[in-house]
Amino acid sequence: MNAAYWTVAGLLALFYLHAGRLKALRSRERLRPMMAWVDDIPMPAVRALGLLEVLGAIGLLLPPLTGTAPWVCLAAAAGFVVLQLAATRVHLVRGDRRIALNLTLLLAAATTGWLATTWL
Repeated sequence: MNAAYWTVAGLLALFYLHAGRLKALRSRERLRPMMAWVDDIPMPAVRALGLLEVLGAIGLLLPPLTGTAPWVCLAAAAGFVVLQLAATRVHLVRGDRRIALNLTLLLAAATTGWLATTWL
């Protein structure tokens, strides 16, 4: 299970580190081509979302590396599940039916949470 956790959690963390960094640092104009929903949300909220994504990614990686606070991995994975449920809703409300990435990330986060329980 350890290798499975590191594979799924590592890929998920890489995705969220990248996406979170973009949201935290880029302007609305530079985000718009890849994230059209940024026009509907205040920029401070987009920045906060980016920061939460980066912190969640760290929460998936740091506890198993240090051997402390293993519950943080489960909390981070659960947070990503909630995030993707909300993101899917935002896409559907905006009329955007391209939610395959959201559903994939939701499944990866749920799997990561389940795998994290094996070493809690």
